[in-house]
Amino acid sequence: MARPKPWEVDDELWAVVEPLLPKVERRARHPGRKRHPDRLVFQGILFVLHTGIAWEQLPQELGFGSGMTCWRRLAEWTKAGVWPRLHELLLAELRSANVLDFSRATVDGSHIRALKGAPRQDEAPSTGAGRAASTT
Repeated sequence: MARPKPWEVDDELWAVVEPLLPKVERRARHPGRKRHPDRLVFQGILFVLHTGIAWEQLPQELGFGSGMTCWRRLAEWTKAGVWPRLHELLLAELRSANVLDFSRATVDGSHIRALKGAPRQDEAPSTGAGRAASTT
């Protein structure tokens, strides 16, 4: 039997993902074009992320919708907080199945500044922006 492609979403995974996606109702008065199916767009997003191609180069023959459709839906779902919730659900499922191996995990906190103590009341917390420009 052929191995499924990494961007192909089986029914079991889709049953986890679908309830997390925001429901978008069509307008009654000016409905416009029918929305491309979420499952196909999700697969299109996975295809682009897996292959590394540009969004506009997503092949129409695959049926995932246009690259712009996938890109917009990715932004919509990101704004709705779908990805952190999906991550939590999948981690919980893997934990319950006892298939997570933390012996190979690493933690990297290098992107966060470690300050000694709290900032003084007369100082605003630093965001790190503009530090290079103000070195006079």
